[in-house]
Amino acid sequence: MDSQLTLKSLFTSAMRRHGERTAVVFEGRELSYAELFRQSCRVAHAMIAAGVVPNTRVALMMSNCTEFAVADQAIVQSGAAKVPLNDMLGEDEIRYIVADSGARLAVVGPSFFDLVQRNRGHWPELTTIVGLADADACPEGVIPWQAFLATGQDGVPQVDVSPDDLARVTYTGGTTGMPKGVMHSQRSATLNMYAHVMEIGLQDDERLLLSSPLPHSAGALMMAGLIKGATHFIERRFDPETVVRRIEEDGVTFTFLVPTMIYRVLDWIGDSSRNLSSLRTIMYGAAPITVERLTQGLSVFGPVFMQLYGQSEVPNFITRLRREDHRLDEHLVHRLKSCGQPAIMAEVRIVDDNGRPVPTGESGEIAVRAPYTMLGYHGLPEKTAETLVGGWLHTGDIGKQDADGYVYLLDRKKDMIISGGMNVYSVEVESVVQSLPGVSQAAVVGLPDADWGEAVTACVVPEAGAELTARGVMEACRDRLSAYKRPKNVFFLDAMPLTTYGKLDKKTLRRWAAEGRIRGD
Repeated sequence: MDSQLTLKSLFTSAMRRHGERTAVVFEGRELSYAELFRQSCRVAHAMIAAGVVPNTRVALMMSNCTEFAVADQAIVQSGAAKVPLNDMLGEDEIRYIVADSGARLAVVGPSFFDLVQRNRGHWPELTTIVGLADADACPEGVIPWQAFLATGQDGVPQVDVSPDDLARVTYTGGTTGMPKGVMHSQRSATLNMYAHVMEIGLQDDERLLLSSPLPHSAGALMMAGLIKGATHFIERRFDPETVVRRIEEDGVTFTFLVPTMIYRVLDWIGDSSRNLSSLRTIMYGAAPITVERLTQGLSVFGPVFMQLYGQSEVPNFITRLRREDHRLDEHLVHRLKSCGQPAIMAEVRIVDDNGRPVPTGESGEIAVRAPYTMLGYHGLPEKTAETLVGGWLHTGDIGKQDADGYVYLLDRKKDMIISGGMNVYSVEVESVVQSLPGVSQAAVVGLPDADWGEAVTACVVPEAGAELTARGVMEACRDRLSAYKRPKNVFFLDAMPLTTYGKLDKKTLRRWAAEGRIRGD
């Protein structure tokens, strides 16, 4: 079995199994499994001719499109290691990631052409750049996609890929310092695919809608869907109207959205009547859904919600909150504040600063052990040793676990607020502020304070038309939070800053507050 634990073995079998079924639909263009496999093998042959061998880093630098799926599978067939770059990354981050990873080949979308030309001098190891454009639109030295495809040949490349070879180097969101390259072997990446199929319960007739960036979680979900023979509707970007239309007109059964996207879809639907009966799963991550919004979501979509909690280091499935856990029963509603129970292939424990397990219900750092845990951080042995201790990965998240195994995220270690010598978990305060009438989104951070050390500060996005005041928010928290947990400041803003992976960026919030870019009424 171990010799088969490579993405090449897994996907060669899957592509052959599904043949003429539709694999990808993008902007009206359909690609069958057979054609996806044929094109990816041709691109893989071209990559190999350009010097790509197992463990060679290949960067994917493009917006969502059909070619992402082809290039992704070409990397699988060549045995290379994928370096996925989100198209919302800044130029400094991209320059660093390509250099740090040592990528030898890159497949680049047109929106990146100028950036690539400006930075080629920083990437001496990047010898081949393939551009997703015609010859007249590609910069000098960039090989047009169709020309590159034509240099390949049909048939599966005969490459000996080992389970111990590198499959992927995924760079973290970079909210603290420069991104870290998270390395996964072929073995761990393949087992992670099995975990996806099992945990989600993907069916053979699945129709997936993916509108978040494919270099991140959506791409992993697409790979899992390809194993099952699913059809994937890929969108360039998220749009609530498109989500509803795809469900109604194309019978979408599964979509992946972060909570903010779910809220926008619900707001777009409003009181209108829609046929959403085909939808079986809305998978979400990055944050829990508020009880108020979940109540609305269940009435509109039915019992389709599923939450995942993971990190690049243990992709997507450390824990999961199942569809049947999204219930409003009085004796179970507290579970909605959790991120669920450990995934089938994962073990979770809560540990103190010395790595010792704490009693049930007490807070500590979340540690996880799974067969799809990272190998380590690329070029950072000391950081790897801090994070991987005795076979357990220390997540940097503070949480607690109840007697039934449900895990409750309290904070990132770096985001925990120490106010007047007391620990304040921002998630607890956010839950209260988020539930207040007129609040669309809330985030809580600690700001330097001469008296308190750190002052609990609530940053609020009001609902359209709501008239909120800082004093009103603070008064509303008085009966629901202990004095040391109550916000000392309340700032209002039009939208929350997000990282390039769609997560709330508290580092930017703190900077904005320090610079006076957000303030109270």
